[in-house]
Amino acid sequence: MALRVVGLMIRQELSGLASKPSVRMISTSRGPNCAKILEHSPNAHLNKKLLDRYTRLKYDPKYVQATYVWIDGTGENVRLKDRVLDYVPKSPEEVPSWQYDGSSTYQALGGNSDMKLVPRALYKDPFKAGANDVIVLCDTYQPDGKPTASNHRAAMQDAYNRTKDLEPWFGIEQEYTFLDIDGRPLGWPVGGFPGPQGPYYCAAGAQNVVGRDIAEAHAVACLYAGVQFAGTNAEVMPAQWEYQVGPALGMKCADDLWISRYILWRIAEDYGVVVTFDPKPMEGNWNGAGGHCNFSTKPMRAENGIKAIEAAIEKLSKKHDKHIKAYDPRGGKDNERRLVGRLETSSIDKFSWGVADRGTSVRIPRGVADAKKGYLEDRRPSSNCDPYAVCNAILTTCLLDE
Repeated sequence: MALRVVGLMIRQELSGLASKPSVRMISTSRGPNCAKILEHSPNAHLNKKLLDRYTRLKYDPKYVQATYVWIDGTGENVRLKDRVLDYVPKSPEEVPSWQYDGSSTYQALGGNSDMKLVPRALYKDPFKAGANDVIVLCDTYQPDGKPTASNHRAAMQDAYNRTKDLEPWFGIEQEYTFLDIDGRPLGWPVGGFPGPQGPYYCAAGAQNVVGRDIAEAHAVACLYAGVQFAGTNAEVMPAQWEYQVGPALGMKCADDLWISRYILWRIAEDYGVVVTFDPKPMEGNWNGAGGHCNFSTKPMRAENGIKAIEAAIEKLSKKHDKHIKAYDPRGGKDNERRLVGRLETSSIDKFSWGVADRGTSVRIPRGVADAKKGYLEDRRPSSNCDPYAVCNAILTTCLLDE
């Protein structure tokens, strides 16, 4: 009886805490409208332990499983397929080119659909059992040898080749949102909303955070793979997260960002969770998701480099329309929903810049302004941007005057 009384007291106390307005739960629904999390996600209900019996099998170590990853015709999703090699490649040049059916990836019609995959970067594979298994990042080419419409890597490579003496660095802040299989942000109540924004950014506690297991697994997998992973944090909207890649010289940051997205999709797949990079997954008074791009050159990092930073910003101000078109895969249409002049965004229609101001197109961080050297942050790219297109636009505007 005593234990039962104690249990009732604890239940009453917890009920009282839940009713206090200072405690803002992610999910506030009760009753029949409160669906079980991931109730209809098939992958969430598969027994992942069954795979262990096969990954423990030993085979000749000369065989390497190579997972070829490429950007499809949407410009924002990736495709992949595996190939077994009978040697260990040490560079992308040692991995053979391959073909795929472009008519099934929005890149070709059925009559002439063999598209070419050209390996560009290698990463250790965190998903395969072999010690030498690799992820092969590729770009894509049409049968006539020209880059596909969604291959923006080729243009960035050309721009970088012409500016490499200036040692351009990039660092990208990738925001994203976890969704349940029905499209609701993970942990959000059916037919309702969590408490207002405020307690969720960089938060701790089950009432404020959802999906940390996936975010932390992603960090470890990226570090293992060789991605220049810089950090991660919970974001302003519940179920929204951010991670950072870079800073890195030349092509590496953009390459790493695509592979980090692939790794995130794969890990979330294991959990049965959907990852979206949509820049405005929830309408209303909820923060959108961006892909803020930090940019620096050797002159910007030198003493009194603030002058080079301000000169680059002046050039960016004159090419605002060009950059808006390059900063999401739909030529600016996605960013129309996000860049509304509030919720930590600038207006899509007007260029602005400032020091430590997150409501501008381009921000000079406070530490950079104080040091009078460093980098600038372009806050306009959307979370589903193609980093090759973003970095190419910055290189051609700031360094090539194109």
